[in-house]
Order: sequence, then structure tokens, then C-alpha cells
Amino acid sequence: MERHTRRDQNKGRGAQSSSVSRRFNLPDRMQDGDWLDDRALVDGPADKLRTSVVEEHPRTILSFNRSPDIPFDRSINAYRGCEHGCIYCYARPTHAYHDLSPGLDFETKLFAKPQAATLLQETFARPNYRPAPIAMGTNTDPYQPIEAGYGITRQILELCLDCRHPVTITTKSDRVLRDADLLAELAKRRLTAVSLSVTSLDPHLSRLLEPRAASPAKRLNALEELVRLGIPCNISIAPVIPAITDHFMEALLDEASKRGVRSASWIALRLPHEVAPLFREWLGVHFPDRATKVMGIVQSMRGGRDNDPDFFTRMKPHGVWADLIRTRFRTACLRSGITGCDFPLDCTQFRPPSLHGQLTLF
Repeated sequence: MERHTRRDQNKGRGAQSSSVSRRFNLPDRMQDGDWLDDRALVDGPADKLRTSVVEEHPRTILSFNRSPDIPFDRSINAYRGCEHGCIYCYARPTHAYHDLSPGLDFETKLFAKPQAATLLQETFARPNYRPAPIAMGTNTDPYQPIEAGYGITRQILELCLDCRHPVTITTKSDRVLRDADLLAELAKRRLTAVSLSVTSLDPHLSRLLEPRAASPAKRLNALEELVRLGIPCNISIAPVIPAITDHFMEALLDEASKRGVRSASWIALRLPHEVAPLFREWLGVHFPDRATKVMGIVQSMRGGRDNDPDFFTRMKPHGVWADLIRTRFRTACLRSGITGCDFPLDCTQFRPPSLHGQLTLF
């Protein structure tokens, strides 16, 4: 792994290095020598990191799970990797399965699935398919910048509207408003809900945490517009990072309430696999004065570990700090008039598509 990282080279990126996974086949390398301090004079300026996209052609698009810790049993991820570059993203380790770095590779070497809607249509047409809400944005953001060119998320929403299939969206981008027309039609039929994740109200901090995601103001304004259009909305304060973002919780709930949002949720910081060393590295660069404190609180909520991977407990932090955040959240919701985070969607309207132009009998 390259230990020496040029800050200017990685400007606009979340990870500080191409952290290597030791679980798979990535080579571990280290650069050393006195020349590192003067390599810009020797080699010239470092190349700026560029985003690349590879088109992927899977055989299936719908992923099913039996996890007791999440409220859905199926999801779609139209993209792998995410240019938003959120340093805390729990999906980063998935890039290691491709022998790519969960660090900078995750946010610069992306994959797109242009046939996603076609594959989903084939799934809907199967005689044994039974509808249930599809979650989008559970791994990587469906409205990251490359969606503007590919439009895969929009194609999926068009299909869900045509087939009357329920779908939920989680995003950190105001680009969701580009599909407001479809979401409004889905909402009229109780077929959708949107959750926007907002971690702070400080644009500078957000640029450090989520360098290519929309600013907090844009996300809050997007929530306001979605509410105006009658689309069920949730503000997700996720993740809550102790001693970094937790002090924004009450203000975020107040701002969301002013915009008509009546649903909220929160998730404590999770650091699975390679995310932990990446986050520690980020702390050392941006918050060296409190890095030890932050990790100490995180570990106190995760049984003394950087992360709790166990079913039934991984999404339920415990301990004094977790109880404090939980109490603050509940109190702030009551004060702001935010009542819950449950949007029951209607699965009874589903109508399978016809793949060959033949109409269905019922």
C-alpha cells in the first residue's frame, strides 16, 4: 500500500489513499526512500485522478437478502462504486471483490449496468414473482453524477410506474428532483418514498466527508420540493459520527421540519472491513486533534471493536454514547413535530409486464 499521499493529487476525493484489501488478491506495496519528499521535482506534478466507468452486463439485477437488520428483502444497485466519495461508506469493501481498492478505486473506477431495467422487466414477468418494495441506494447512490448520462435509475422508475411496483430511494443528491415527475406519479399510488441522507449543516465539513455529494443546503431544499409534490420523504441522519457530526442532529431535524418533513431516522457510524483503516487515515489528516476520541466513542458503541458485524446487533449500537444519541434524537423529533419513519407501500396494484406484446388476461 502506498503510504505517502499527496493531498493536492487527491483533492475532491474522500479516501486519502488506495487502501489495499488483505482479504483478496490485491498486491500490497509500499513506496519509500528520500526521493518521496521531492518526487514532484523528479517526476513532475502527479496526475489528477480521473473517474472511469466500465459497463457491466450481469444476468440478474434484483438482489435478495434475509437479513434481520434491514426493513427490505430486495434491492437494486444500478452502479458499483460511487463518485460521491463518502469516506465512511460501508459499501467500499465491495470493490475488493473485483480486486480493486476500497479506497480511491471505489470512487474513481465505477461500474454501470445499462441493462438494469430490461433485466428487472424480465424478473417482473416471471410467473412466480411476488412483489415487495425494491430498495434503491442501499449500496451505492442511484443519483451519483454518472446517472446524468446513463439514466438507469430513471428507466427503473419508469418500469416500476408502468408495472405499479413499489420502490424506495435513498440518496445524498438533489439530482433526485430530475425524476420528480415519476416519483410524484408513484406517490399518488402509494408506490414510493424517498430518503435523503444529510450528515451536517457545514458545507466545508460535508466537502471533507462527502466531497462530490450535493451540499447540505441542496439536499434540504430537495426535501422541501419533494414534500411540496406530495412525495413521502424521510431525512436520514446517517451516519452520525461522534465528535464530528453528532452536534448537528437537533438543527438538522429542525431544518427538515421547517420544510414539511415528518419522518426521520439515524444510523450510527459503521466501519466494516477496509472502511475502518480508511476512516482512521481520514481522521489523521483532517481531525488529528480528536482522532483518538472519535475512535474511542465508536468502539464504546461497538463492544470495544471498530465494527460489530453480527446480525441483530450490527445496526443497534449500545452503551452510554449510543443511549445519549438515541435520547437526543427522540427528544429533537418530538420538539420538531417529526412523528416517525414508516411509509407503508401498496403491493396489490402490481401488474406483470408483457415481454412479447401480448396482453395479460387479468
